[in-house]
Amino acid sequence: MTLLQLFISFLQVGALSFGGGYASMPLIQEQVINVHHWLTVSEFTDLISISQMTPGPIAVNSATFVGIKIAGIPGAIVATIGCILPSILLVTVISHFYLKYRNLSLLQEILKMLRPAVVSLIATAGVSILITAFFGESGLIIIKNIKYQMIVIFIICMVMLMKYKMDPVLVMVLA
Repeated sequence: MTLLQLFISFLQVGALSFGGGYASMPLIQEQVINVHHWLTVSEFTDLISISQMTPGPIAVNSATFVGIKIAGIPGAIVATIGCILPSILLVTVISHFYLKYRNLSLLQEILKMLRPAVVSLIATAGVSILITAFFGESGLIIIKNIKYQMIVIFIICMVMLMKYKMDPVLVMVLA
């Protein structure tokens, strides 16, 4: 039953997350924290960090990580397949039609309309990660819960990235 739950959960993530790995984070968070209680908020934050540092798509790395934690190697395989299966099917179908109808103005307008939704999903994931990092698992913005060292590390990393244009991988290692 757990393998089936993993497959269905990540099948939903794979089917509903448009815009890349960051856009899928709220969907993954909903499944693994709120629906199934497989991870805590703190573990989810660790999952995001690990998924970003390892090669490959963030959603696939997340599925593999959760699958291993919940059901070992079979769980990792099932969750990963669930995550990538919708993309494989969708890209196969869409590529056929896109190549056939790519010059239609209606298609170009639909693609333009999807952009704001993707940006909002990415922003939601970023804000959620920041709140957890700065205020703990409760997510409540309370002065006594502030993790000042995390805020300092965040500011230093942003300065290194934005002002000094340092390599993001080096900044992650230093952090």
